[in-house]
Amino acid sequence: MNRWYKWRKDARAVGTAIPGNGQTSDKWNSQDKFLIVMETFMLNELELAEYCRKKGLYREQIEAWRNVCLQANGQAFDQEKQLDVQLKDEQKRAKELEKDLQKKEKALAEAAALLLLRKKAQAIWGDDEDE
Repeated sequence: MNRWYKWRKDARAVGTAIPGNGQTSDKWNSQDKFLIVMETFMLNELELAEYCRKKGLYREQIEAWRNVCLQANGQAFDQEKQLDVQLKDEQKRAKELEKDLQKKEKALAEAAALLLLRKKAQAIWGDDEDE
């Protein structure tokens, strides 16, 4: 049994699609599916049918796996584009929050200065609020 796994591992290392791990083709890992797509990409219909018979696959499975492989980079590009938009939105929001914080800090500093001046004026001229 151990020799079988080593043989399969060696075959995979050189790029041969050998999923035969007792699983149905639906449960093969993405590497095995990708290797099947690569092996069958240039085959005509007759060659593909023969290949499917040998491997116990359906043409539709390989077509579906091929479509997933072909769309993989497009999805990554779309995700990257979406992340760029989100990053720009977050940077804009951070900038707006920073401006808002600066305005509030200035208003607080002004209020503190006015309160200090009021206390000094009360200390110098006395308490005008009692009148």
